[in-house]
Amino acid sequence: MAKKRGNHEGSIHKRSNNTWRAQISLQGRRISITTKTKSEAMAWLRKMQEEVENGLSFESTQLTLKRFMDEWLVTVEQTLRFSTFSQYKQMTHQHIIPYLGNYRLRDLTPDQIQRMYNDMVKQGKGYRTIHLSHAILHRALVQAVKLGLLLRNPDDATIPPKPKRKEMQFLDEGQVQRLLITAERMEDRFFALYYLAIATGMRLGEMLGLKWDDIDLEQGILKVQRQLTRCKNGYEFTTPKTKAGIRQINLGSKAIEVLQSHRQRLQAEKLIAGGSWKDHNMVFPSTIGTPMNRCNLNKRYKNVLKKAGLPAIRFHDLRHTAASLMLNNGIPVIIVSKRLGHAQPSITLDVYGHLIPSKQQEAAILMDQLLTPIQVDFTK
Repeated sequence: MAKKRGNHEGSIHKRSNNTWRAQISLQGRRISITTKTKSEAMAWLRKMQEEVENGLSFESTQLTLKRFMDEWLVTVEQTLRFSTFSQYKQMTHQHIIPYLGNYRLRDLTPDQIQRMYNDMVKQGKGYRTIHLSHAILHRALVQAVKLGLLLRNPDDATIPPKPKRKEMQFLDEGQVQRLLITAERMEDRFFALYYLAIATGMRLGEMLGLKWDDIDLEQGILKVQRQLTRCKNGYEFTTPKTKAGIRQINLGSKAIEVLQSHRQRLQAEKLIAGGSWKDHNMVFPSTIGTPMNRCNLNKRYKNVLKKAGLPAIRFHDLRHTAASLMLNNGIPVIIVSKRLGHAQPSITLDVYGHLIPSKQQEAAILMDQLLTPIQVDFTK
C-alpha cells in the first residue's frame, strides 16, 4: 500500500516485484523513479523536494545528459581554441554520451559516473582518455549547477583513475649531433628548425608562427609572440596559451649563423616559386611561402631520425631534449623555465626535476667545511 505523504511531499510504495517506486507532483505533472531499495527511493524523494523548493521546473527534470552536453558544447565552442574544442567534442560523443547520454540530468548519480570510469579501465581505454573524459564531464556539470539544473555536481564524489605519466624521451648530446649532421648532409630544408628547437626549447607551433620581424639577428634576440594553430579553415595565428609563453630568447652565435643561412635558402626558394610564392614573412613557411603543414614536416623529421639511426621520438621531444641539455649542464632552473615559456620555475622542476644531476655529495662536503670549527689558539 502506498505510503501517503503531505501535500507536495510525494509518495513511496513497494511494487510487486520487490522494487520501490517514489513519485512527486510538480507543476501538475508527476515525476517518478523506480529503485531497488526503499532507502534509495527516500533519498531521491528528499533530493527532489529540496530541488522543488529551489525552483525546479518540470521541463528541467526531463532534460537528458545527451541533450544538455550537446547544448553545452555549442556554448563553450566560442571560448575554446579549435583544437581543444575538437577534442571536447570527440570525447563527449565517443565516450560520455554513449554511456550516460540517456540518463536524465537530474537523476545522474556518482555511482553511475564511477561505473563509466571503471568500465573504461576494464575496456583498456588509455588513462589519459579517461582523465580527459572526466575533466570534460566535470566542467559541463559545474555549468549545470550554475544554471540551477543541479544542486550539486555528482562527479565531485567520483574517483577517476590518474593518468600515468609516460616515460620522457629525449636525445643525449651525441644523438643531437648525429641528428643535426644527418639533416645537414641531407640538405633538409628543416635543418634550421631542428637546430632552433633544440637550441631554444620552443614549441613547434611557436616556431611555425615565427616571422622575420620577430628575430633581431644583429642583437641575437628572438621574440615569441604568436603560434600557428589548427582552425576550421586550416591554420591561424594565435597568441601563446599563457602570458609566460610571450617571451624573449637570446640566441647564440651559431644559432644566428644557422638562421642567416636559412634565410638565404628561403630567398632562393622564393625565386624558384616565382608568382606562386605567397609572402607572409614567415621564418619556416612551406615551399610556396604559406603556413607549414605539420604532416609534411613530421614525415621529413621521421626520415632524418631513421637515416641517423636514432629512435623515432616525437618532434615535441626535442623540447624535452633542450631542457635536459640545459639542466644537465648547470643552467639555472629559472633561466630554463623562462626559455621554455613556463609560467613558474616550479612547473619546470615538476616536469624535468628528475633530470637535474644530484649534488648531494658536493653539498655534504660543503656543509662539513662550513661547520667545521676553525682551529684557533686562544692561549695566545
